Amino acid sequence: MNILNIVGGATLCASTLAGFSQSSVRCGQPLDAPLQRGAELTIVSLSTEIEVVGTDHDAIHVSCRADDPNTADDVRIQFSGTADHARLTFTGSRFNHNNLHLRVEVPRKLDLALRMPAGDVKVEEIEGNKDIQLTAGQISISAAHAWDYKDVNASVDIGQVNAQVYGANKGGFFRAFRKQNNHGEYRLHAHVMTGQIDLLGKNPNSVADE
Repeated sequence: MNILNIVGGATLCASTLAGFSQSSVRCGQPLDAPLQRGAELTIVSLSTEIEVVGTDHDAIHVSCRADDPNTADDVRIQFSGTADHARLTFTGSRFNHNNLHLRVEVPRKLDLALRMPAGDVKVEEIEGNKDIQLTAGQISISAAHAWDYKDVNASVDIGQVNAQVYGANKGGFFRAFRKQNNHGEYRLHAHVMTGQIDLLGKNPNSVADE
């Protein structure tokens, strides 16, 4: 019985490890890994320029380009987790958002959380919940087709919220924009302490003020 328990435990452990993925590359090297539709992805990065784009593939593809070779050698890209719950991390001591460009291609349907001190964030054609926060810089969220949000909450401490998709524009100190739509499916939370938020896309069919 004890031998059976040991064998069973070893089999379970091997199965768990098989479902766990971890990859690490330097900037300039592509990173590819399985990522399911509907997965949860968290991105953590130092200050830079990053573009997150939805595709029709069940995978994540990360590309990194640095104008300075020293920056490319210093930046490390790490992907960890499983195909339905993953984390992508960018680290380095020479980060400079003026000469580093990151592109992350993910399944179109995805829940995304992103944290970064400063820089520019573009999120394009992703259907799912979003929670994006910067200390300083610009967040741009766009969708050419579906803009299916149940709750939208975008705010800046100092700066501007340009909610073009809703025909609203607010600027100044402690400005916030919120919309609710009972027919929507997802939640969008975006915050920048100092900077700008742009919400771009087709006008929803039915929305209501908070």
